[in-house]
Amino acid sequence: MRVLITGGAGFIGSHLAERLLAAGDRVVVLDDLSTGSMTNIAHLVGRPDFAHRIGSVTDAPLVAELVDVCDVTVHLAAAVGVQLIIDQPTATIETNVRGTEVVLGAAARKKKLCVIASTSEVYGKASKVPFSEDDDVSLGPTTHSRWAYACSKALDEWLALAYVREKKLPVVVVRLFNTVGPRQIGRYGMVLPRFADQALAGQPITVFGSGEQARCFCHVLDSVEAIARLMKTETAVGEVVNIGNDHEITIGDLAERVRTAAGSKSDIVRIPYDVAYAKGFEDMERRVPDIRKLARLTGFRPEITLSRIIDDVVYDRRRARAEA
Repeated sequence: MRVLITGGAGFIGSHLAERLLAAGDRVVVLDDLSTGSMTNIAHLVGRPDFAHRIGSVTDAPLVAELVDVCDVTVHLAAAVGVQLIIDQPTATIETNVRGTEVVLGAAARKKKLCVIASTSEVYGKASKVPFSEDDDVSLGPTTHSRWAYACSKALDEWLALAYVREKKLPVVVVRLFNTVGPRQIGRYGMVLPRFADQALAGQPITVFGSGEQARCFCHVLDSVEAIARLMKTETAVGEVVNIGNDHEITIGDLAERVRTAAGSKSDIVRIPYDVAYAKGFEDMERRVPDIRKLARLTGFRPEITLSRIIDDVVYDRRRARAEA
């Protein structure tokens, strides 16, 4: 099949492109390079089964043109990263909601399958773990821009599912939990590459908050494998599906393990959220996915260990430093 990947020059999108090309699919990438990079897909340019366009997912005529020539659209383009969301809440909301609206509208005209990428952030401040797809969500107040991303992605989900019900559009919504790996950068608040960069530079490793907050990290190769399988699973249409690893680690312990993997002597420094981000910043204490639905639908569970994830990220950031 021919697959359009919006945000395809990004961290996840470029890995998905590789996965689909390896399976014999053809890939078209759309990216405005605001957070993605041509270096992520440079090795694919020139292949007869790969094409790319530089442009915005909010450009309705361009999106319609690309959707029309593809069989499936995987919509990954979004404003992401805690720091970017805090700094640019307007762009976050407009990009995420308008972009999804444009993609769904183009796909609906030809009833073409869409995979819409969402996020574990939609669970908000919910305290029940693990998080299941049908659980309630609990977002913070609108006066805190930190929740703008979660709200915008929740609206994306509602819009996508409305297209399923009203327009009979085949849609799969995937909620990604802390996807990490090579090509991810720490510029917008992504914690693992940021820790690796700091450790390799001999700088203090800055843990925001108490460090007791826990997360589960999923290797990008596992995430794109799950997406690729869901694309070809008919029973996934109309469903919301968590994608993530369910092995937990505290952020404080993660900093220790990154320091060790990097062979670093960096100090680990804790910085209050109010200093790191903004006054009144709130965060989840735990974020653990229930991945039984993914396993039931596809027979697949993310399995790459945290040790390998950390090693891969440290190696990637060390290589990037050497090439800089």
